Amino acid sequence: MTKDDMQFEEPEIIYIPDEDGNEEEFEVVMKFEVDGSDQKYMMVVPLNAEEDDEEADEVYAFRYEEEGDDLKLYTIDDEEEWNMVEETFNTLLAEIDEND
Repeated sequence: MTKDDMQFEEPEIIYIPDEDGNEEEFEVVMKFEVDGSDQKYMMVVPLNAEEDDEEADEVYAFRYEEEGDDLKLYTIDDEEEWNMVEETFNTLLAEIDEND
């Protein structure tokens, strides 16, 4: 797949309920597995955030499992796990920037 092909790829959209039960739209920006682990992670950004809203630049990380068509998301509460995910995400971003 060339870089041009990637630009026209449909974004993956998921819906995550907020604390009030309202479904919010998020775009999946990256999915990855951490080396030495069977865990899968995804990074998402809110779609409906206003440009001047603080949330517009927020990237959220979740551990996830897929069971058929069902997607289960888990928050990352463990600081060690969070640091590992953040480091992997930053490394992958750096590799993407190098290839641009």
